[in-house]
Amino acid sequence: MSNRIKELREKQATIVTEARERLDQINAATDEARAKELETQHDAAMAEHDRLEKLIEREEHVARLETRAEEERGRKRPISRDDDEARGQDDGEKLEYRQVFYKFLASGADMGELEPEERAVLKAGVQSAKEFRAQTVGTTTAGGFTVPVELADQIVKSMKAWGPMYNEDLCTVITTSSGNIIKIPTVDDTAVTAEKHAEATALTDDGGKDVTFGQKELGAYVYDTEFVKWSMELAQDSIFNVEALLGELLGERLGRIANRELSIGDGTGDPNGVVTASSLGKTATATAAITADEIIDLVHSVDPAYRQAPKVRFMFNDTTLAAIRKLKDGQGNFLWQMGDVTKGEPGTLLGHRYSINQAMDSLAAGKKVMLFGDFGKYFVRKVGSPVIGVLRERFWPDLGIAGLIRFDGELGDTAAVKHLITAAS
Repeated sequence: MSNRIKELREKQATIVTEARERLDQINAATDEARAKELETQHDAAMAEHDRLEKLIEREEHVARLETRAEEERGRKRPISRDDDEARGQDDGEKLEYRQVFYKFLASGADMGELEPEERAVLKAGVQSAKEFRAQTVGTTTAGGFTVPVELADQIVKSMKAWGPMYNEDLCTVITTSSGNIIKIPTVDDTAVTAEKHAEATALTDDGGKDVTFGQKELGAYVYDTEFVKWSMELAQDSIFNVEALLGELLGERLGRIANRELSIGDGTGDPNGVVTASSLGKTATATAAITADEIIDLVHSVDPAYRQAPKVRFMFNDTTLAAIRKLKDGQGNFLWQMGDVTKGEPGTLLGHRYSINQAMDSLAAGKKVMLFGDFGKYFVRKVGSPVIGVLRERFWPDLGIAGLIRFDGELGDTAAVKHLITAAS
């Protein structure tokens, strides 16, 4: 852990301590104005805590990129004639990757149309082998082209940042190359028991305790970003790498739709989102608030067999987390714990990890505001990776870019994940 990150973590720990001290000052003898002031100070402190968390995430991301860059520089690479020519280009205007990349697209993705030094710049900008997929069936001059692998990598990173449900660390992910329907057999034998056997008595054989199997399906729903056009002049003149910028933005769009549908999809022509598929665990007394006891009841509505699973956790949106941070148990202990800042461990709720999912509802009447259970029982089916297409012919001399993603989701066992819903009125 870098000194910068360690310093930020220590600041977070101090903020949490001070925020809790303010809440501890609120008791039955505290007048309403003072209590409101202390709560406002607590909320401001926790907002600063969350701001620091985002800074830490950026610092860690930059550190990873720097490490990867150092590894690339230390890796020996054969010297080609193109490299020699590119290094020998000391006179004249220096070529930029974005200019060469645009020329590459406009040429119909033909490396032969590029000068040796341009090919060297393009190769240097892409640290791994390039990948091209046809936008339509036919020759390259008849359709669009995908961007280099580096842009596809940015899409995946953006999707992980835009919600937990597409993340394979949370759910059980099945990745396939085609979109054929996948059948998942299910069985619930928890209500069936054995019986006491009497000596010399024949075993019952009436089929009353035969195992009953079920089945869930995973399809491959397709979502797109629609085309976004940008001009030839912008591609050539912008100080930004327009291709990378648009790829990141479209990646965020794909991420948002994937997380939303895998969270609250209704299962009709869309994935069966985990919120929709979850079963009732606890109904809150209030319409726009939850209590510590209700959260504990939600936890214990899930069978202990699921609570021991490696992917068991809570899930709620950020405004619900803000309310949870103020809750205490019967002994006066806060339900939310920051975690170990020295090890970079995440915060916990009642000893369990949690995920922030902005697709879930905030506290209001009749809303499923919290989930708890084994998210390993939620299956996410991905068909390949998200793809980006750049179309040249339709928008010439300008370019158009669009993204596509195929996926589905289903909760294999509805007893594994349960929700807490607020009172209807």
